[in-house]
Amino acid sequence: MKTNLGTLDRSLRIAVGLLLIILSLTGVIGLWGWIGLVALATGLLRFCPLYRLLGINSCKIG
Repeated sequence: MKTNLGTLDRSLRIAVGLLLIILSLTGVIGLWGWIGLVALATGLLRFCPLYRLLGINSCKIG
C-alpha cells in the first residue's frame, strides 16, 4: 500500500472517526456511527482505497 493521505487529510479522518465512535458509544447517534472505524483506520494506515481508485493523492511525498 502506497501512502496517499496527507497530514491534514489524515488528521481530519482520525478526529472525525474518533468523534463518530464516541458519539455512537454514548448513544448520541445510532449504530451508523461505527462507520467512524473506516475513517479511523484509513487515517492511521495513511491509505484510502477509494482515493486509489479515483486517482486522488493528498500526500505531497507519496
